[in-house]
Amino acid sequence: MSSTAPRDGDAATVIPLGRIDAQMLDLVGGKALGLARMMAAGERVPPGFCVTTRAHRSGGVPREEVLAAYRELGKGPVAVRSSATAEDLPEASFAGLQDTFLDVEGEEALLEAIERCWASLHSDRATAYRDDLEWEGEAQMAVVVQRMIAPRAAGVMFTANPITGTRGEIVIDATAGLGDGIVDGSVEGDHYVLTDAEPPNAQGVLTVQDLTALRAAGRRLEADAGTPQDVEFALDEEGLWLLQSRSITTLFPLPPHEGEDLRAYMEVGHMQGFLAPFTPLGMSALLDVAGWWGRRRGMKPYMDSMTPIGGRLFMDLTAVLRHPRLRERTAAAMDIYGADIRRDVEKLLENPAFAPRDEKLVDVGALVRELGPLLPGLVLDALTAVLAPTRTTRRAFEVLQSMYDRPPLPEDLPAAERIPAIRTRLGPGIGRAMMPLIIPLILGLSARGIAERLLGDTATTEEIDAIGRSMPHNITTIMDLELWDITLRAREHGDLFRDTPPDRLAGRYLDGALPEIGLGEFLSRFGYRSAQEIDLGRPRWSEDPAPVFAALAGYLRLSDPQAAPDARFAHGREEAERTLDRVVGRAARTRPLRALAAGLTLRRWRSLAGLREMPKFLWVIPLLDCRRQLLRLGEQLQGEGSLEDAADIVFVTLEEAQEAAETGLDLRDRARERRAEHRRESRRTQVPALLLSDGTIPADTPDPHAPPLEENAHQLVGKPAASGRATGPVRVVTDPRTAAIEPGEILVAATTDPGWTPLFLTAAGLVTSTGTPVAHGPTVAREYGIPAVICLRGATERLRTGQIVTIDGSTGTVELEEE
Repeated sequence: MSSTAPRDGDAATVIPLGRIDAQMLDLVGGKALGLARMMAAGERVPPGFCVTTRAHRSGGVPREEVLAAYRELGKGPVAVRSSATAEDLPEASFAGLQDTFLDVEGEEALLEAIERCWASLHSDRATAYRDDLEWEGEAQMAVVVQRMIAPRAAGVMFTANPITGTRGEIVIDATAGLGDGIVDGSVEGDHYVLTDAEPPNAQGVLTVQDLTALRAAGRRLEADAGTPQDVEFALDEEGLWLLQSRSITTLFPLPPHEGEDLRAYMEVGHMQGFLAPFTPLGMSALLDVAGWWGRRRGMKPYMDSMTPIGGRLFMDLTAVLRHPRLRERTAAAMDIYGADIRRDVEKLLENPAFAPRDEKLVDVGALVRELGPLLPGLVLDALTAVLAPTRTTRRAFEVLQSMYDRPPLPEDLPAAERIPAIRTRLGPGIGRAMMPLIIPLILGLSARGIAERLLGDTATTEEIDAIGRSMPHNITTIMDLELWDITLRAREHGDLFRDTPPDRLAGRYLDGALPEIGLGEFLSRFGYRSAQEIDLGRPRWSEDPAPVFAALAGYLRLSDPQAAPDARFAHGREEAERTLDRVVGRAARTRPLRALAAGLTLRRWRSLAGLREMPKFLWVIPLLDCRRQLLRLGEQLQGEGSLEDAADIVFVTLEEAQEAAETGLDLRDRARERRAEHRRESRRTQVPALLLSDGTIPADTPDPHAPPLEENAHQLVGKPAASGRATGPVRVVTDPRTAAIEPGEILVAATTDPGWTPLFLTAAGLVTSTGTPVAHGPTVAREYGIPAVICLRGATERLRTGQIVTIDGSTGTVELEEE
């Protein structure tokens, strides 16, 4: 990450807040810029001035300029607050990590407070936070000095619910007097949740007028910044003062949804083992393929439901949830993804926004018209799969070979022709290759359920699972076994391949400096693969074979012959055949005809279900050639000035690359912003399985039917503060200066302040005795993606170091493992 480049000629050492403009980030820092923006918008902000980064770089406080500004402010008590260039930014809050000093009065005290603010830039907590963010720029410190407010009440306001993500809710925590206790978590204060549609319910220190004014100010600040805001405020006899406004950095992005109609989205990338964000290039290619299927197969409503959110692929479930007949089956269908998702879908089905109504899922007429000419072939595919499965599998591997044999796209394609050629290869090229496999694969995957119904209670689930082991014709298994064969050849060079770091081996291989063990032939067949390989923007094994060398090293460490992949596969196949014969023989004693049908069905399952990996293989093979073409296009666009670096091609879409090739469109700023956004999203450790169009994450909302949580011998109850679950040993900490947290431990403390931040880097979760969801601890926990439970009475006494617990930051519970 890096900050905005400084302007030439910025020489001021002290600037009044009212004279700061939007181009001065590197001169005044994030906090001062935010205060100036609020002033310019007409909000009530305590007057003050900024000691700029130029003064910081000079190495000494500009005494005369600071004291002149202090006198012009009227002297008296002031707040002295850090305003680092790496602070209060959209991608990182740096909440409380640099120092603030309140009620500073007197000239010498002011000068000393400024120096102490400067020193906090390089504190352990601030440095650890920057390192975790991989901050690339040089952090610099400005300091804000403002007239001190003597409030009757103060606190923090979030213009979106920081726990549930709901954009239509405003969350306020306030206390009498100064609000620093709310920020550092030492005070619980009064908690308010406001909506735009309902009048505020006043209680505690804030009146209806206070809450109304806060809500209005929050919405103004949000509209001005274009994103939900984290706002510090104070109220005195004159009314509302705004002390800070910065972006909430932990919210999951909103879906690209228009209108007031609430919609629900399910994340589907995890089905392919894809939890990291797609590159923009990869996402646009994926949606392009989906669009081709939608146009060609009459399934446009279904394909249009594929929606990118935060770089992840979601499916719009709204039409299914509202479908008069399908909605009741939807929750049960979610069992395959886990009980948590099913429970959340059941909550949605009770939401009036998802009441039954007619929404088209598939254009049946168009589908019938387009499938009509294909019907004879599909029927033949089905009959062949049932009657001659060997012929079906042979055909599948012939299709696979045809994909290997397809000549690459010409290297000398003109720039403007590369994208159309890639789209043709990805859309119709892949779709037509997959078509002969669709019906056999459907039959193969459905055979298990048919056999289970035929067998009834004569076979257990464990037995059916055993029959499904070591399926033949699985191309992934074939690949793994081929890598094992290479391992056997590598044993004579065991130390080299086992002990050398994989990235170093990859470099030596690409330089032709490794012994020959057959890896070249392996990569010629499987070099198009990679982790998260459906993203066209990701390097393939042929480009970076380090993952292959890592797997090879793992194989070389196997010492038990029975643990070898070939031995395990053979054992699984033998066990599957024995179990199949045993199950069918048992059923034949009482149901001979059904046993015969079940046996046939189970054997068709074993013959065909192994093909389940084949469509993805067919899909991924052309990506390598397409990626090479796009990298060449990146080089051309770099040479023409459309990109700063050829590799930036992965941060633009196919459409943008095409336009740049045709018109010279400048994509440099766009690619730079997307790279930063991709890096930011890559740090996100929790992605919602379900997401509503108003930002609500159903998993983090209370279950209206759940009984009130009560403590018992196995469960303690606090308050939710940062979503997620974590299990690990407790580490009770009373002094962060002498404590260390091992990776995976649950940090338990009475409260936390910014000095605790380095401990968050390795903690798996946080539990505190006091605090509020808007305090520093939960805020940083949400940024780091770890769960947090607050306000657990006596947490440091009731939990002990080493005790295994599971904390749930969505419910506020701590489960105690039995000892």
